[in-house]
Amino acid sequence: MGTLYTIGFTGKGAERFFTLLRQAGIRRVVDVRLHNTSQLAGFSKRDDLAFFTRELLGAEYVHEPRLAPDEDLFRFIKKDGGGWPEYERRFLELLAERRVESVIDPSPLLDGPAALLCTEPTAARCHRRLVAEYLASHWGGLTVEHL
Repeated sequence: MGTLYTIGFTGKGAERFFTLLRQAGIRRVVDVRLHNTSQLAGFSKRDDLAFFTRELLGAEYVHEPRLAPDEDLFRFIKKDGGGWPEYERRFLELLAERRVESVIDPSPLLDGPAALLCTEPTAARCHRRLVAEYLASHWGGLTVEHL
């Protein structure tokens, strides 16, 4: 099928961030954050990121909230100090409840290629990794690469 990339912006300046995307040939940045307009997000705020993605990469920016945690899960991990194993279990259940593998068309994620964007600097403890692995397990033939 192809490769689905993931990337986090924390700890990366704009130059490094966009260079990684350019080197991977990214044609679509899929924002999987629940909240994508925070002033703390700097260059990765929704409207700024859409502009930079278009102007610097000639690529498309889309926000896909069906691949984000809900408010309860966001609060659990970010504000309540919830543990990662419990968060991971609950988030995978949420993806299954939403049936994202069936309701999201894979072609926009794979034609291009695309990168799932989130906040965390690495994919190890980030829901973007869980999303990518979940989709790969359901769609088959999909390789996941973390930038």
